[in-house]
Amino acid sequence: HPLLQRLAQAAPGTYAHSLRLAEMAESAAETIGANGLLCRVGAMFHDIGKIHKPQYFIENHIGPSRHAKLSPAMSVLIIVGHVKDGVEMAREYRLPRRIRHFIESHHGTTLVEYFYRTAKQQHDSEDKPRPSEFEFRYPGPKPKTKEAAILMLGDSMESACRTLDEPTPARLEQIVYTLARKRLMDGQFDECNLSLRELHRIEESMTKTLCAV
Repeated sequence: HPLLQRLAQAAPGTYAHSLRLAEMAESAAETIGANGLLCRVGAMFHDIGKIHKPQYFIENHIGPSRHAKLSPAMSVLIIVGHVKDGVEMAREYRLPRRIRHFIESHHGTTLVEYFYRTAKQQHDSEDKPRPSEFEFRYPGPKPKTKEAAILMLGDSMESACRTLDEPTPARLEQIVYTLARKRLMDGQFDECNLSLRELHRIEESMTKTLCAV
């Protein structure tokens, strides 16, 4: 697909992340009887919005971070903006509505924690106005299908596990469990019919895939 060709050329790190996520999401979906192929396709397209500013995302930049010279508020606008950019590109290329939902919901209304913590630290050290957590959250929507929820989980897990120095099976399992519970307690699955039993099966599947990688 032309969009995936553009993604591979402009943001090769993001493209590689999407390939790994596609494997994770498809396998996890099949363990609970969800649509594995839909998850795979959604995973391939979910980050196309990063085509515009690929160097601002950690999987693509080499050397010093582009965010070092930006305020946390400006950085979070760029990070959150890739969702809106992706939805606009999906409409331009006439991707199906079901695929667009993966793009718009893969972060739900989650908090961009790194830049929120940075903003709080600046407030404490420089006596700046205290940041509002709302300003550092994605606008949503939350996942409305099991497949979209699976993609959200896999996206956060693949990214987190990639940064581990020693990714042992036990550490991978703990990260998967922690992130799944964090998304659950944050209310990210409130609008889809994912059960706790299915969530547990998804965790098991994704842990196995990450261990294999």
